[in-house]
Amino acid sequence: METLFNKRLQVYVKCKDCEERKANIRVNIDLLVTSNPVYKRDLVVRLTDDVDPYFLYSLSISEEDYQSLKVQQGLLIDFASFPQKFIDLLHLCLAEQEKESPRFLLHLACQSSLHDSAAHFSVVETNAFKHLNHLSLKLLQGSDKEVKDYLATCLSSLKEDKQSLEIKLKKTEEDLSRQLAYAQQTLAEKTKELDKLRSEWTSQTTSLSSRHSQDLMSEREKALEIQGRLQQQTEQIRQELEGSHQRSSQQLQSRLAELEASTRELTERRYKNESALRDLMIKLASAEEESQRAKQQVTSLRRENGTLDTELHDKERSLGQLQTRLAVLEQEVKDKEQLMGRTREVLEATQQQKETMEGNVESKDHQIKKLESTVRSLSEEQKKANGIIKKLQADGRMLAEKIKVKNSVTVSQEKVVQDTAEKLHTARRLLQDAKQQLTHKDEQVSKLKEQLETTIEKLNESKEVLKTNENVIGWLNKQLNEKQLLRKPPAPESFQTPAAQSTTAGPRAQFYPMAPKPTFSHADTPDFLPPDQRTLPPPHKLVESGGLDAKYFERREDSIPLYGLLTNLQSRELPPRPSKQTLPSAYFSA
Repeated sequence: METLFNKRLQVYVKCKDCEERKANIRVNIDLLVTSNPVYKRDLVVRLTDDVDPYFLYSLSISEEDYQSLKVQQGLLIDFASFPQKFIDLLHLCLAEQEKESPRFLLHLACQSSLHDSAAHFSVVETNAFKHLNHLSLKLLQGSDKEVKDYLATCLSSLKEDKQSLEIKLKKTEEDLSRQLAYAQQTLAEKTKELDKLRSEWTSQTTSLSSRHSQDLMSEREKALEIQGRLQQQTEQIRQELEGSHQRSSQQLQSRLAELEASTRELTERRYKNESALRDLMIKLASAEEESQRAKQQVTSLRRENGTLDTELHDKERSLGQLQTRLAVLEQEVKDKEQLMGRTREVLEATQQQKETMEGNVESKDHQIKKLESTVRSLSEEQKKANGIIKKLQADGRMLAEKIKVKNSVTVSQEKVVQDTAEKLHTARRLLQDAKQQLTHKDEQVSKLKEQLETTIEKLNESKEVLKTNENVIGWLNKQLNEKQLLRKPPAPESFQTPAAQSTTAGPRAQFYPMAPKPTFSHADTPDFLPPDQRTLPPPHKLVESGGLDAKYFERREDSIPLYGLLTNLQSRELPPRPSKQTLPSAYFSA
């Protein structure tokens, strides 16, 4: 059995004895395939309710039953595509059920009560005119055996889910208990280490305080020598930083000029490519128009060639008719010539018999005149026929020459059409190459723009670093000048705090006396903000903490905060953060 659809849908349930109501009913569609003894497919539709376990309506549709359903409801699809179309309708209903006025609805109409008899399950489409019933299925209420089987399957699935959840719960309990034991063990170890470190720290602080009081006088004498060295070192560092900054700025400016030149060249190439592309498009359009005209001329010439062929056939037919008529006239002329010969013979005979036949001379002369007139008319007709024949022969030659010229013109035009087609193909290929080159150039331009942005960002960062270095150098010079002026012996109380806390601060903590450090609140210097958003503490606090004048810590628009000094100062002076509140566990008490 293959499950095709299993979801909860909103169905309008209407019974005969109660009012219409909405209910969330689970629609399950399965395809049951049996091959023993005969291959058979059945579509099983089942309606259940997750709240009411006794709610069960089912219907099994075989291929024979579907044929009758198809005839009754006027369906246009076969049984193979019916399940998918039915599922598509259910998906439409699922998509429309959250709207105020859904277009597709599901109706379940019972004849009497909800758990009796049969029910009609239908898919209805609503519009402004009427309700269209796309499909209506008659479902039967599940019998006691079917309900028991359904409840047994539900119970078995619930038991399987329960077993899997119990296994997961055991695994999580074991993991959590293992983690808890490991955490308790590490906590005990860390507490031991903390006690040990505290004892070591107290011993070290006492020894350092005694040693510091002894070494303080010797260190004061060394401070003057170190002060001169520091001035020389700071001057050298400043000169080196200025030189490196100038070199880096020159390199970046040259790189920027090169990038700008390359971007200009690329933009010019892009414009040239675009103009060439437009020219190619214009040439392509003109070539297409010329090819269209050539095709039209070829079709017209072929049409004229056909008409000339028909005219040639007509002329040849008329020529044949005239040739036959000419043959007839020649035959008549031959007959007339034979008649003339005979008359001549008769004339000779009459001339020989002239003397004897003088009485018949006039009649014979009259007949001779008639014959001569007929001979003249026949000769004239023969001349006319010869002229017509010559004219027809000349027309035939002219038509043959015209046909030859037309054929040569058509052949040349077909060659022109082929040439234009080849030119069109080459132009299209060139257009594609130009487009590819244009896309490649656009990608190069975008990459160069990104490189330019990164170089500008690096330039800005180098400027900011230079400003911070200048501020640090000024602050160090000011501190050194103040230390030279302030040579009074400090009170012993002012050295106890740095001696107790500067176990890893370096030589500076031992050289100079410092006032007690005030504690800053989290509102003054929050350590969870990034360095560019941290605000400096008030000037009087900085004067108290570092011994500097307040004017060197005033916030200016063109200045950059001293990240390294202030963050180190604040990290030492801020109180420890409160630990995060742990959430109570569901399995262990707090």
